[in-house]
Amino acid sequence: MRYMLSAAVTAAIAGAGFAASGPTAPQGTEWAANLTAIEACSCPMFCQCYFNREPAGHASHGAGHEAHGGATHFCRANLAYKINKGHHGATRLDGAKFWVAADLGADFGDGELDWGVLYFDKSLTPAQREAIGVVASKIFPVKWKSFRTEEATIDKWQFDKDGAHALLGGGKIAEVKLRRFPGMTDQPVVIRNLRYWGAPRNDGFLMMPNEIQTYRVGPNAFEFKGTNGFMITVDLNSKDFPS
Repeated sequence: MRYMLSAAVTAAIAGAGFAASGPTAPQGTEWAANLTAIEACSCPMFCQCYFNREPAGHASHGAGHEAHGGATHFCRANLAYKINKGHHGATRLDGAKFWVAADLGADFGDGELDWGVLYFDKSLTPAQREAIGVVASKIFPVKWKSFRTEEATIDKWQFDKDGAHALLGGGKIAEVKLRRFPGMTDQPVVIRNLRYWGAPRNDGFLMMPNEIQTYRVGPNAFEFKGTNGFMITVDLNSKDFPS
């Protein structure tokens, strides 16, 4: 996701925390995944975390952004993924969905993020969850101060040329709704040649500020409107990560 974060990360994959519970897949299993994210965070457009080691500063009440000292720095985000085409060994992943709610914390330059929750869609089999754990650990080569996995239904995951909308648990757990940023023409605004987390390839960041992005459960619940949002498609496979 972040250029500076990617450069700083030295954590082993075992420390990423994304692996699903259950038997570990054999070393050397061939896999590939092409997946699209509907994503939003608390930073203003465009998220400064892609160019700095600390997120934007927020006023104490969590709604505004301030540049002066005393502001609290964080990047609270929802990342809703759908695998367009993928497999892990014989396990097919086409159409599989998962969701990450997270906070990068005040300073992620050491490759350690504050907290994260990975939600597997309830329709996924144990083998698919294990496979997603492998893929996610490569996209997010980081350590977490707090991390856990949950399951819930990703009720809606859809987009068109003007926007995108994703719901987790019918919106009772989380929601992301994006609206395309107007460009000089009717074509979308796209940022290219910018690294997304640990993924080796992407098709560019499609600019879509959020109408709302919210995580509604637990002590880390948050809600932001009008802040950063985008869509992106990434591609990676086992050959990209030799042992």
